[in-house]
Amino acid sequence: MKSLITGGAGFIGSHLTERLLDAGDEVTLMDNLSTGRRGNIKQFLKHPRCKFIDGSVDNVTLMEILIADCDRIFHLAAAVGVDMIVKRPVHTIETNIHGSQVVLDAAARHNKKIFIASTSEVYGKSTKIPFCEDDDVVYGNTTLSRWSYAASKAIDEYLALAYHRQTDLPAVVGRFFNTVGPRQTGTYGMVVPRFVQSALRNEPIQVYGDGKQTRCFGDVHDVVGAVIKLMEEPRAAGQVFNIGAETPISIEDLAKRIIELTKSTSTLEYIPYSKAYAPGFEDLRDRKPSLDKIQSIIGYKPTMTLDQTLGRVIDYMRQQMTQDESSH
Repeated sequence: MKSLITGGAGFIGSHLTERLLDAGDEVTLMDNLSTGRRGNIKQFLKHPRCKFIDGSVDNVTLMEILIADCDRIFHLAAAVGVDMIVKRPVHTIETNIHGSQVVLDAAARHNKKIFIASTSEVYGKSTKIPFCEDDDVVYGNTTLSRWSYAASKAIDEYLALAYHRQTDLPAVVGRFFNTVGPRQTGTYGMVVPRFVQSALRNEPIQVYGDGKQTRCFGDVHDVVGAVIKLMEEPRAAGQVFNIGAETPISIEDLAKRIIELTKSTSTLEYIPYSKAYAPGFEDLRDRKPSLDKIQSIIGYKPTMTLDQTLGRVIDYMRQQMTQDESSH
């Protein structure tokens, strides 16, 4: 297969690249490197079946050429991270909506199967736990830029499903819950790499709010496996699937676990949301997916425990820090 990955130099994109190359695919990675990093994919660029294009999903001509030449598309390019959403709301909305429209339009013209990466943020501040794919969504008011990301990704889903209904485009929507693993960066507010970095430096770990909010952390290895299987399953077209893990942990307990696993002397420092992000910032108390639907279609079950995943992240970040020190 010839696979095209938009956002291919990102955290999830780089792991997907690795798996597709291992499976024998020809892989074209496209990324404008706004949040993706060349370092994530440098080991693949020497591969004879991998090529990298530095470009943006907003470029209609480029996307037309790349999509005409591939068998399937994994559309992962998006504005990511709560920090980015709060600080650059215009960029977030434009990237997510316009970029996806360009990609979907070309995919529909060439009738190429496409995976659209969505997010658990789409559920907004719903309190019905666990979140099921056909649940109602609940957003805060429009003056809070916090919800612009959720709304923009919801528009992506509407668009993908509309193209499916109107043009029979084989589109699959995956709602990623908290996904973690090696190569993820804490730069855009991602909690696990941020905590691990602080723990390895024996610095205070900053926990936002009271730390009692819970999340379920899926390993990128499991998540990427699910994405590929969904793209290989004809019944998945025109449908939306939660992808992630379903064992919740509070953010406070996550920080304590990371301190234990790293044997760190770090302490916890609690930061109010208003100081961490912006006044009026709203967060969800609990976020947990129902995985019943994806299990029924592709038999998906997470294989990695949280400790295994955290161990992988800790090893990776230790290695990175050693490399950084030796290069100075």
